[in-house]
Amino acid sequence: RSRRLLLMTAPARSRRDVLARRIRLLVAATITYNVVEAIVALAEGTRVSSTALVGFGLDSVIEVSSAAAVAWQFSAKDPETREKATLRFIAFSFFALAAYVSVEAALSLFGLGEARPSAIGIGLATASLIVMPVLSLAQRRAGLVDGVVAVDREAGLHQVGRHGRAHDAQADHAHRV
Repeated sequence: RSRRLLLMTAPARSRRDVLARRIRLLVAATITYNVVEAIVALAEGTRVSSTALVGFGLDSVIEVSSAAAVAWQFSAKDPETREKATLRFIAFSFFALAAYVSVEAALSLFGLGEARPSAIGIGLATASLIVMPVLSLAQRRAGLVDGVVAVDREAGLHQVGRHGRAHDAQADHAHRV
């Protein structure tokens, strides 16, 4: 009887290991893309004095931090033990981004700063509108299959945040070009 039970749990453990490895690879891809995106957005946003593009770059930094938090979570033998801390860190990161956007929006209302057009910014926003939802969907599917809430929530927040920030940056630059 115990031999039969062992045979039934081995495939489940193997599948869980495969899913955890897939999640780690997806997180690594997200981190890599967002590091490149952050560097380009922050440099170009600074060059053209674009609050939206700098905000987009900061969003990328926050996304890297969130992805790193999920990677940290899944580096544990039992990722669920780190889930609550991971979710708190991700939530704090998005609240920090919201604070930055709020301050910059208030400054813009007072006419402090005028952005110049940026084809690089438009291209970056367009690339992100294509790449990030694909990565986010893959993370979500892997997390849902494994029943891991942190990956699902990080992917969902990531997708919502990314769509909003990419749209804002693209709109900001599109009407100036």
